[in-house]
Amino acid sequence: MAHRVQDHPGIPVAQATVLTLSPSAQPNRWTVLDSLVCGAVAGAVAKTAIAPLDRTKIIFQVSSNRFSAKEALRLLYCTYLKDGFLSLWRGNSATMVRVVPYAAIQFCSHDQYKSILGAHYGFQGKALPPLPRFLAGSLAGTTATMLTYPLDMVRARMAVTAREMYSNILHVFVRISQEEGLRTLYRGFIPTILGVIPYAGITFFTYESLKKLHTEKTRRAQPYPHERLAFGACAGMIGQSVSYPLDVVRRRMQTAGVTGGACYGTVLGTLRHIVTTEGVARGLYKGLSMNWVKGPIAVGVSFSTFDLAHDMLSRFRRAGHFPH
Repeated sequence: MAHRVQDHPGIPVAQATVLTLSPSAQPNRWTVLDSLVCGAVAGAVAKTAIAPLDRTKIIFQVSSNRFSAKEALRLLYCTYLKDGFLSLWRGNSATMVRVVPYAAIQFCSHDQYKSILGAHYGFQGKALPPLPRFLAGSLAGTTATMLTYPLDMVRARMAVTAREMYSNILHVFVRISQEEGLRTLYRGFIPTILGVIPYAGITFFTYESLKKLHTEKTRRAQPYPHERLAFGACAGMIGQSVSYPLDVVRRRMQTAGVTGGACYGTVLGTLRHIVTTEGVARGLYKGLSMNWVKGPIAVGVSFSTFDLAHDMLSRFRRAGHFPH
């Protein structure tokens, strides 16, 4: 099976990580396809569930206003009064467009990287040792991010602007290309990759290490759903905490063209500006506490949706609607 741990800073849920069983535990191609489809659906539902919190976090990240739970709730309420209930999900369509290809690419690439590294280190079909385990996750996250980054850029722009400026996803692409150039679609790419490497690596490493430790202690091959939820939440929180400052830098660089904020064009320049004007804790870690709130929610929704979708596909297959 494959699960996504949501809310990665680079990404999306984030920026989200696909968590897979070893190839030997996947008996046939349809099982892999089932897991891929169910993981994509689970990621989409989970991201939709936390979209208002995610949008609020981005707005605080790209502004100099101090973050607090009270101010976050006030922003949500004011947005609702001004633009309506559905405005809380503005930009989520871009997230949905990105979730499915991101999940597919990360799932496939992680499986390939595990096979390659397993063969290289002599652990083919077995649990990888710590370093290859970290590398497989990092490389999978990097591959998926490289191929879907423009969609993340579009999602950030839609989250911090009014509907009058960008009416839909295509409109964002057209306006950015015409007014700012195609290179703008990859603005903030470097801090994103720098954040994805530790985030995806640590998330995979922590989750799979906890699963391995769990198996050794309980003698059960797979943890229960609530145990997976706890392992995923723990892995996501650690990964987010480590890479979060680069997520703030990425959002500042992505949205500087529409928010009027300072953007120095480089990671170090943007970092220096944030630290100088807002400080380390209030600047680079602004909104992190909201990630700690929405992260477990996203993981819980993702796991529950995955199980329901997987059961539904299994029933369809038993009923003869899908080939074995």
